[in-house]
Amino acid sequence: MKRSHEVRFLVGAAVPEQFPRLSLPEVAFLGRSNVGKSSLLNCLVGRAIARVSKTPGRTQQINFFLIDHRFVFADLPGYGFARVPLAIRQRWATLIEQYLESRRQLRVVVLLVDLRRGLQREELGLIRRFSRLGVRYVIVATKADRVSQSERARQTRALKGQLAALGIDPIVSSTVTGEGVGAVWRVILRHCEPAADCTHTGDG
Repeated sequence: MKRSHEVRFLVGAAVPEQFPRLSLPEVAFLGRSNVGKSSLLNCLVGRAIARVSKTPGRTQQINFFLIDHRFVFADLPGYGFARVPLAIRQRWATLIEQYLESRRQLRVVVLLVDLRRGLQREELGLIRRFSRLGVRYVIVATKADRVSQSERARQTRALKGQLAALGIDPIVSSTVTGEGVGAVWRVILRHCEPAADCTHTGDG
């Protein structure tokens, strides 16, 4: 979908008490710092709503956006950036955990991973947490334009191998070429239908 969507910033929440009290379906975006989360969000809605920075760790709260008056996007803090003080990283981790455990309107988590690096310890831990909480999720492999065709094929096979036991097929994406953006939208719309719930994990 290349059209520009109607977007309204709702709130930046540093504690659960600041989460918006809306019953609309919610989609969370989560990933390592510098994975391209802000770029994907901007590409999805066709406008700049999330700040793109060369300095990882800019998102220090959960930013909520109302999309087309139909559902909410939640931009969660990035993780894994060592230059952020430990106390702040721990606070982010706690906030993310509180969000995942409390948001009954959460329909799906879009977990971003860098195609060049695949799933690492943090991502595997998050996947286990999703399973434990009964949260649906989809894996989006970003920055496909940063590698050669042969390297892309090799890294994609490796990522699929990591996910094979879970029965999940990742979406390979690039915000430069637009690849995979439509596939992400299809996942979002499928899970945000009124009949959708969050009682199953994965998106295979």
